[in-house]
Amino acid sequence: MVYYLIEFRFHGYAKKYAKNLIHEVARKFRVEGVTRNRAIPHITLFGPLTTRYEKRMISAVANIGREYSLVPFEVKGFNYFDKEHKVIYLDINPSTELKELRWKLAQRLGKISGSQQWDNQKQFQFHSTVAFRDIDRKFLKIWEYIKEREEPNINQYLLRITILKREKILYEYDLILKKLLNRRQALSRYWFNKTMSKFKEL
Repeated sequence: MVYYLIEFRFHGYAKKYAKNLIHEVARKFRVEGVTRNRAIPHITLFGPLTTRYEKRMISAVANIGREYSLVPFEVKGFNYFDKEHKVIYLDINPSTELKELRWKLAQRLGKISGSQQWDNQKQFQFHSTVAFRDIDRKFLKIWEYIKEREEPNINQYLLRITILKREKILYEYDLILKKLLNRRQALSRYWFNKTMSKFKEL
């Protein structure tokens, strides 16, 4: 079965901060849930999901993305999911725009996919994972260590909505350029520089 994921990938200082924290925790506590594959700080917007309608899914993401340009949010503090203490994360303070965008994705994609229970709830916990999976016995030590740090307060804008297929970029919709990027373009430094140049104008 093919799984897809809709996410936002951090950029700039927020990306550097989150990546450093992920690797710091992984080294200090010898856990690798987030670093097992390459650590990519991100916020999941919808999924993981399955669908028979890949083209409709891509079209839905692009159409919703066209409705937005600047979508701000804050990376603010730390938190964890209480169920069995398996996830420690950077807390996200979403703007109204980010909440609306995610809810529109949920409503549109929920009609053409097999989605997760949390995707279809309007109250959604925006987060970016720092450690999970293999932290059960080390949870309290990791959480105490995280709590002693100065809490982050980082302003960030959602620039692109990333569509993953089998954990690899399939497409990205660029909110700043108003353009659907294929995998090659999404990974291109040239196109990212164009995004950032346009973003600075806004």
